[in-house]
Amino acid sequence: MQPSFMTLGCPAWDIDAICRNGHAMGFAGVDFRGLGEQLDITVLPAFTTHLDATRRQLGDAGLAVSGISTSIQVCDRNVRAKSLEEAKRTIPVALALGARQVRVFGGGNLEANPRPDLADIGAACMAEILSLEGANRLHWLFETHDLWIRGADCRLLLDRIPNPAFGALWDMGHTYRVGGETPEESYAAIGSRVGYTHVKDAVLDGPHPSTMKDGWRYVAPGEGALPLAHSVHLLRQGGYDGWLVFEHEKRWIPALPEPEDMFPAFMRWYRKLMAG
Repeated sequence: MQPSFMTLGCPAWDIDAICRNGHAMGFAGVDFRGLGEQLDITVLPAFTTHLDATRRQLGDAGLAVSGISTSIQVCDRNVRAKSLEEAKRTIPVALALGARQVRVFGGGNLEANPRPDLADIGAACMAEILSLEGANRLHWLFETHDLWIRGADCRLLLDRIPNPAFGALWDMGHTYRVGGETPEESYAAIGSRVGYTHVKDAVLDGPHPSTMKDGWRYVAPGEGALPLAHSVHLLRQGGYDGWLVFEHEKRWIPALPEPEDMFPAFMRWYRKLMAG
């Protein structure tokens, strides 16, 4: 398994800082969830007119692009056109950067549609995306997020899309902390389709500037209460040898520690885990 960091955790870093710090900290990859003030990297000059220079700069730093994290919501009919347009922009950027993984969300409205109908909407949207030129050369990963956290719910969509170009992104924090599932329950439902991961740890404690509405607070991996090591163990047992992506939510929660502190903490945890 290779370590990667998401740019969500370093919103103040430009391409130069991403390359310099990522290399110095020992990461093998970077996942792009925005750059600077812009979440959609496909509209930025660094990924359009200057894409070749960006690719060379990342390569010179020894950083692969582990994935591109989009805002595409496949189960929401109301944003279908917007999602398709983002997919069309993402495909050539991902292919040029050698980034096989593309993160998508489920989304949707459970008040307007029961979950099986939302899964049908998602399957139809993904069919359109996968028909786009170059789409089948990528791996579209549906994250355990928003309305789609529990493994059994995610299976509704996964079972409708047997295409190997579609799979699951296991956010190990969401399934346990929000979904209330054990790692075994989550893995039993989606493990065979997991193609990517998000790693973050949290504690349930008292008031703190970075405490979330549910009372949990993100901390460095290994310092919290989430069963990350056990989840990774299940993945390794099942043959997963992909990316472990540190999703530090600094962009959304500015009070969290700086990436200069948290990214090295992740790497210490990662090295200890891989050595065990």
